[in-house]
Amino acid sequence: MSKQMKRIFLGILAGMLLLTGCGADSGTGREEEPRESQNTEEKAEEQEKQEITRVPGGQIRILSGSENQELETIIQECSEATGVEIQMEYKGSVDIMRELENGAPDYDAVWPASSIWVSMGDTGHLIKHSQSISMTPVVFGIRESLAEKLGFVGEKVSVNDILTAIRDGEMSFCMTSATQSNSGASAYIGFLYALLGKQEGLTAEDLQKPDLQADIRELLSGVERSSGSSDWLKDMFLEGDYDAMVNYECLIIDANQQLEEEGKEPLYVVYPYDGLSIADSPLGYVDHGDAEKEEAFLAVQEYLLSDKTQAEIEATGRRINAGGVSKENQDVFNSDWGIDTERILSPIQMPEAAVLTEALNVYQTSFKKPSLNIYCLDFSGSMSGTGEEQLKEAMSQILLQENARKNFLQANAGEVNEVVFFDDTILDVQAAADDSDEALAELNQKVADFQIAGGTDIYRAAAEALEIASGYDLTNYTPAIILMTDGRSNYHYSNFEEVWNRYEEDIPIFSITFGDADPGQLEELAKISGGRVFDGTKDLTAAFRSVKGYN
Repeated sequence: MSKQMKRIFLGILAGMLLLTGCGADSGTGREEEPRESQNTEEKAEEQEKQEITRVPGGQIRILSGSENQELETIIQECSEATGVEIQMEYKGSVDIMRELENGAPDYDAVWPASSIWVSMGDTGHLIKHSQSISMTPVVFGIRESLAEKLGFVGEKVSVNDILTAIRDGEMSFCMTSATQSNSGASAYIGFLYALLGKQEGLTAEDLQKPDLQADIRELLSGVERSSGSSDWLKDMFLEGDYDAMVNYECLIIDANQQLEEEGKEPLYVVYPYDGLSIADSPLGYVDHGDAEKEEAFLAVQEYLLSDKTQAEIEATGRRINAGGVSKENQDVFNSDWGIDTERILSPIQMPEAAVLTEALNVYQTSFKKPSLNIYCLDFSGSMSGTGEEQLKEAMSQILLQENARKNFLQANAGEVNEVVFFDDTILDVQAAADDSDEALAELNQKVADFQIAGGTDIYRAAAEALEIASGYDLTNYTPAIILMTDGRSNYHYSNFEEVWNRYEEDIPIFSITFGDADPGQLEELAKISGGRVFDGTKDLTAAFRSVKGYN
């Protein structure tokens, strides 16, 4: 099959999977000889004959989903082979959609996990040459022994089977936020379809059905940890002690490879037959009228779609053929892990854009487990001026709900928001009276009115936040301590560690650096708590939006 024919095939396939929900062909009717029937020598000869288009001095900047971080070696090889300098920037699906809505002026290409974010965001019709690079289903990865106990091994499993396990208190799971990451959004829409007993045609009226609302809340109550990034969710899972995670099949494969290398129990892959979704990984050019950029993009895309590179991508656990996996990579898709490359994947049909937007809004405001947010805000003297202004602006984007709605970050029913103001002491602690727009606006005003004080002590602030969070029944919340600082702490880490060990709660600390903040000190807090450090030096507001997407 020629490269052009293959591109056409993948484009049609992606459209079938995501727009019509139809199952793909089993793979036995390809126009030419199947990939697996060609011997290694024949493939090597074909690859030698393939010409690589070179654009020396070319440069492109790609806005990508985090799952493509697993392909960085291949991307570097692409850069060397084509002569194109490739700059990758990783953001969540909603951020990619918003960038497209704004014309994506700083990017030459987008590479989200799914075409739905391009179709929703590309209101200016700037995307050209969009081609699916690979595909991967969104699945449950469940600790093998637990999957066995639940009776899932070797069986067809429905979303209701998983709901029953959660109701019975036998399983919890980790999942990315449906309003920030494609894997979470795809899983969530699949849950809705399954609980409604349908595969297509989700409507706004469906979202108001009491039985559906009760079931989806109960299902999402099983989410133990959330994340704004699929790749970070995998890393967090590997470092923690959790039952299961919802993620891309390719990232479950990557996690299992690491677990087995460490002699640990692998995850068993479960494909919910009534709520399966597939990410089609489209790479599209953002047309700003620069012919040289377009030439460089096409060279990169051509390289990624070449037979040689497609085989390398398949070796990372991504599917490149709806009809199965090549013999060379069968071991990657290990059937002992529950991975089934023979079955026909029949994905759900994604709803219309307006319905999807409404579904994401009710997820954020009503369906997901309430968030418990303890903000630790640095009001030390060094924040005076620009730092203070940016901090207050960033908080207004979270607390003022007319701003938060723009990024699907609005407060949800039952949410708790408290603010710890600190310098080298605890200056004050304030809380929103409830989750209403008015109460959050009042809390925002308290932040806006607060005045700069003295030195800096991040550990004391983090310890205070931990004391506050531990006063709640954390089984009812998705908790997070969100710490912003521009300074270095003189308070000893051991003092914080003592408080942490006293409570032994699973409360992540997400820190945002600003100014001369010491990343090393913040990484200590992230490591002990299973949190993450975000860079706020370039855009503090964007950093706050990102960290809020993690709970």
